[in-house]
Amino acid sequence: MAFLIWTQLVMPADRAAAQAVFDNPAVTVTDTPDSVVITPVEGRTLAGLVFIPGAKVDPYAYLATLAGTAETTGLTVVITKPTLNLAFFDQRPLAAFTAAAPDVAAWFVGGHSLGGVRACMLAEDARAEGTPVAGLVLFASYCASPVDDGLAVLSISGSEDGLSTPAKIESAADLLPADTTFVQVEGANHASFGAYGAQPGDGAATIPPAETAAAITEAILGFTAERFMQSE
Repeated sequence: MAFLIWTQLVMPADRAAAQAVFDNPAVTVTDTPDSVVITPVEGRTLAGLVFIPGAKVDPYAYLATLAGTAETTGLTVVITKPTLNLAFFDQRPLAAFTAAAPDVAAWFVGGHSLGGVRACMLAEDARAEGTPVAGLVLFASYCASPVDDGLAVLSISGSEDGLSTPAKIESAADLLPADTTFVQVEGANHASFGAYGAQPGDGAATIPPAETAAAITEAILGFTAERFMQSE
């Protein structure tokens, strides 16, 4: 019982930051039993990103981080609601989340922190089952086992991260394909990748959240543009 109570003590989303996304006319936000979906209003979405939150972080905390990505890149973003708020307990397949946007033809998989570790596994499992994955996107995270060289990977980290430190990112880099794209956001810390406040053990961010979100959008835009062409 104590463990179940502990899993429900999530780091809550910043209400104002989340509300700003709901008020943004360029995107729509839809709540489902399994996920929170951000859909760009303009254009026809042909690709999407299934994104797994960090451990015990409210999924809505990533609205502010990823809304700009949806608006700028045209990606539909499906933020999962992990079982017990911990990605490692969530054994649902990729299809459980892509079902939220059945018209999307190609899917990227990503996650923040421990959610990124789970994203590595989810992408590999999907590929093993014959489900195509367009690429893997890691936010302040790394994989726990080697990733197939055939999978395109984008790793975005923060220079001030006190949890997934630059040293940890570097030490796990050999588990990723040789052509992995690494982007370090100068001034970002671990909590900069979501709007949920300070996190114990983290470094101090020296740039505002909006600047981190803009850097993330730019990195994802460049990464996905090489693998996906949106048509009107």
